[in-house]
This record gives sequence, C-alpha cells and structure tokens, in this order.
Amino acid sequence: MFRFSEEDLSCPVCCDIFREPVVLPCSHSFCKECVKTYWGVQDSRICPVCRVQAPESEPLVNLILKNLCQSAIEERDLMESTEPELIGLCSQHNREISLVCLEDCKLVCHVCHTYGEHRGHECCSIQEVELELKEKLKGALDNLHKKLMKFQEAKHSCDTTILHIQSQAKSVILHIKKEFRSIRDFLYEEEEGRISAVRKEEQMKKGIMEQKAEEISREIESLVCKIRETEAEMESDKLSFLENYEATMKRAEYSLPDSELLPGALIDVAGHLGNLKFRVWEKMQSLVDFTPVILDPNTANSWLALSEDLTCMWVRDEQQLLPDNPERNESYQCVLGSAGFSAGTHSWDVMVGDSTLWALGVTYNTATRKGKPDLSPEGGLWTIALYDGVYTAQTTPSTPLAIEGQPKEIRVHLNWEEGEVTFTDLTDNAHLYTFKHTFTERVFPYFAHGCISGPLYLQPSEVSVVVESHEQCEDAI
Repeated sequence: MFRFSEEDLSCPVCCDIFREPVVLPCSHSFCKECVKTYWGVQDSRICPVCRVQAPESEPLVNLILKNLCQSAIEERDLMESTEPELIGLCSQHNREISLVCLEDCKLVCHVCHTYGEHRGHECCSIQEVELELKEKLKGALDNLHKKLMKFQEAKHSCDTTILHIQSQAKSVILHIKKEFRSIRDFLYEEEEGRISAVRKEEQMKKGIMEQKAEEISREIESLVCKIRETEAEMESDKLSFLENYEATMKRAEYSLPDSELLPGALIDVAGHLGNLKFRVWEKMQSLVDFTPVILDPNTANSWLALSEDLTCMWVRDEQQLLPDNPERNESYQCVLGSAGFSAGTHSWDVMVGDSTLWALGVTYNTATRKGKPDLSPEGGLWTIALYDGVYTAQTTPSTPLAIEGQPKEIRVHLNWEEGEVTFTDLTDNAHLYTFKHTFTERVFPYFAHGCISGPLYLQPSEVSVVVESHEQCEDAI
C-alpha cells in the first residue's frame, strides 16, 4: 500500500500536517488559517509559494487532502502513544538502556548483559521491573490512602470534640452562674432580713428610751420649779418663812426614786453578730443538696440524657452526636459515676421508679466500653438488672432473683476491702443480692437505663451541721 510521508502532507507555511487544507487556483494547498493569516500580513491575496494572485472568493477545501491528513494525524498520535520511551544510552556501549540487573540493581543495555560486566547476571526488562515495582508501590499507596482516611477521620473527630468542648464549657459556666446566683439571692435575702431585724430592734429600743427621756425631762422641769419656789421662800422675811415653813418643806420633799436605765435597753449585738457566718451556713441546709455519686457525662452513651446537676438520666428520642472519646460507652445505654473507689465503704440510693429496663452496680475502669462488653464479674462488672420482667444478678450464667413486688428505690453498698457489693430494696429493707470478689483496682458506680417511660435518678443524702462541744472540768482543790 502506497503511504505518504509527513513532508508530503505538510503545509508550506506552518510546516506541520495540514489542518483544514484549502487549494488555490494555482494548485498549491495550505492550511485555511495559515493562508488567511499570510494574506492578512501581506495585505494581498497571493499564493505564498508561486506568488500568483488568488481570487476574492473563499478558497475551496481540498477534501481528499483533508482525509489523508486526518488519517496521518491519527496514525502519528497512535505511534507516539505506543512508542516505548527512550530511557537513556549506556555510557559504556552507547546502546539504549533496556534492562535492569537484579543482582546489582542497575540499569544496563543488552551488550552489558551479554558481554559486559553484568554477563550471567539475572536481568529483566525495564517494563517488567517497572510493573512489578508499581504493583508494590500501589500496595504502599493504598496503605497511605488508608492512613490518610484515618487521619482525616481523626481530624474530623478532633474538630467535633473541639465544638463539644466549647459547648460543654458554655453549659457548665451557665450552670455555675445559675447556682451562684441562687446562693447570692439567698445571702442577699438573709442579709436584708438580718439588717431589718437590727433596724426593727433599733426602732423599738430607741422608742422606749425616747419615752423614758421625755419622762425624765418632765421630772427635771418639776424639780427646777420646786428648787426655785424653795429658794424664794428661803429669801422671804422671817415671819413669812416661819409661817410657811411646813408647807414649803412638804413641797421640797421628793419621793420618786432616781432614774436608771432598764436592763436590755441596748441592741443585742451578740445575738446579731455571734457566730453569724455559721448560723447563715447552718440555715443554708435548706438550699444545699449533696449526692454521694455524680454521673460522668463523658462516659454516657449517646442515647442517654443527663440532668444539669448530673443526678438524673433518661432515654432520648434521638441519638446525640457526641465525641467518640475513650471513656464513652458505645454498646449499652449506660453511664458511670464520676469518681471511683479503691478503699472504704460507700453507699448510694437509686430511684428506679417504674422503669422496666435497668442495671445497677459497679465496674472496673478497664472494662470494655467499645464493642459488646461481658456484663459479668469476669468482664469487670458486678450488677443486678431488670430485663423482660425478670430480675437477675449478672453472673456467669446469670442468677435469677426471687423478688416480690417491684422495687422502687435500691441501695448499692460497696465494701472495697471486704470485696462485697450489696443491693437492698429500700421499700422494705429487703436484701436482694451480694457479690463477693477480691477487688484489685478502682471501681466506679455503673448505671444502665433502657426504658423511655421514666428516668432513673440518684437520691440526695441528708445534710446536717453538727457542732461538737468540748467541756473542760477542773478538779476541786
């Protein structure tokens, strides 16, 4: 088959294969844009090759040449895409480098492999080695992509956690302000009440003393008058003095006792100021609650909601978007107490009410929180539970509990040293169950709740102020 070279199909102006070729009356062909550009520069419609004047009409497209050029362009593009890339030339033999010496890990030519220093070495074509290395690199690249995804997820988790931290801080600050506002309101009212009591006592006792002062003033006027009359009689003549002596003497006599302050006339300063701070603090018992166990929101499952004071929990209608921090429980709708115990005895009372799905007890801090945990002492949990109307102790296997009625309030009592966790129905002080175990690490209160009909909440303890008096006895001498 006869083939045209690129030179045969090249435009005389751009020296490249014709693009949209046109033919002039002189039979010379050019790219349409090339000849128009040439005419524009020359300001004359002449042939760029033979200088023959071309007509004013639009030059005709050379369809045969256009088809040949299109085929030539496609063939050239195909050859360029399939033609192997020249790696380079061997510095010793000036031949194309086409092999890789596997023993020396060097790029070599065929002469190096056949006659040169790499003779007898195992060699492979560059293409084979390239494919093999790219496969290995692809595996490493896949790992990098996986790592990238994990880091992107971690970054998203960090961003989410930052927003949650900000939300937590805002909520905590608002609650602190609310609590302190209630304390300030109480102190303000207490201050005003005590100041009012002082003012009231002041007005009362001042009124008594003012009345007393008026009485004394009247007595003074009376005495002054008697003194003047008596002095006048003493200055009168002898006859008049003697005749009026008995009457004058009678008027000069004063039988009323001397005026003295009554007891209790002053302000009861000791009553108002004595142990003032203590008495205010003692009165604050009506304002203050103390709960022996506080729930830790950072451990709460995303389906649980907690009250502001962290003593009550209930099941939400929708799951919350919370950070997946290590402390958070994923599998079950549970939450831990904020403080753990590694010594001593501790008790807390839980109002379960009419809830039909709950679990109470203690757990190791190291118990599984992600994935499905083992809800038994072997898994680090010591709990009793109500599920499907059946009360059980979560042992292996579970132990059914013979409980009459439906406990409303349950006390959990931990004796860490004795290794006992005891559960009591406070309705009738009935013993429910006791776990016995030798604890080896800190345990935390555990609460699980799955009933949407009502909350579970921790009961506050009674708060009282006790004053210890120390009496000293002296031996009689």
